[in-house]
Amino acid sequence: MADLNENPLMMGDEPAPKMKPERKEGEPTAAFKGASWSALVIGVAAYLIGLFNAGMQLNEKGYYFAVLIFGLYAAVSLQKAVRDKEEDIPVSGIYYGLSWFALITAVALMAIGLYNAGSIVLSEKGFYGMSFVLSIFAAVTIQKNIRDTQAARGRD
Repeated sequence: MADLNENPLMMGDEPAPKMKPERKEGEPTAAFKGASWSALVIGVAAYLIGLFNAGMQLNEKGYYFAVLIFGLYAAVSLQKAVRDKEEDIPVSGIYYGLSWFALITAVALMAIGLYNAGSIVLSEKGFYGMSFVLSIFAAVTIQKNIRDTQAARGRD
């Protein structure tokens, strides 16, 4: 008697089994990487669309844009410095301290700018604050994902 899986009508019509790429131990999943990138794109896009549509003067828009870029860079730099120290990779004290200072300064500049912005309604201030925080968090997460992927693939 033929095996149930050997149906002659089904022979030849089956697609080849898909090979699932093997994920290394410690490597983030593709879903988590995608969610991180999506969060960054959504956060930065929302922030920039809000700036583009805002009724602010160009110098105010430039200030908020510069604070976003500064915050993203500072967050990634701090994440790298903290991770390096955790993995016993030498990090100078000045760089580590400057990384903390830069991130704290970026967040403070955003908070002070929003607090003193008389032309922005409270809901718009919340929008800028949330998209700023989402963007910074996503940038840190992406940097962590890249680092984890490199570490996992380097173990071979």
